[in-house]
Amino acid sequence: MLPNIGYERAIRTSLHIDHLRTPRGRGRPDGKLHEVTPIELLTQVLGNLRDRNHLPTEFVEDVVVGCVAPLGEQGSNIARVAVLNAGYDEAVPGKQLNRFCASRLEAVNTAAAQIT
Repeated sequence: MLPNIGYERAIRTSLHIDHLRTPRGRGRPDGKLHEVTPIELLTQVLGNLRDRNHLPTEFVEDVVVGCVAPLGEQGSNIARVAVLNAGYDEAVPGKQLNRFCASRLEAVNTAAAQIT
C-alpha cells in the first residue's frame, strides 16, 4: 500500500514503493520460459507492481528499463510497450537502456538521477 501522505503530496515527493524481478532461466529451446517473450515478462512485472500496491498509474512519471539485447520484438521500446500492455495510464512514458551486462544498474542509476 502507498504511504498515507495523500496523492496531492505524493506528486511532489519521490517514493520507492516496491520492486520485482522477472524470473530467470537458461536460454534453451526447451527451457521453462522459452515461450514467454520479454515484453510479456515485463508486462507481468508492471501489472503486479500496480496490483500489489493499488497504484494509480496516472501518478507514475516514468518507467526505466534495462534491456541487455534489444533485438527482435524488444528492439522497439520495450518499456513503453509493456507500460501500455500492463494497462497503465497512456501518458506514462517508458525508457529502455542498453549497457549490456550493466543494463539493470544503468536503469537504476538513470532513474535515481531523474529524481528532483
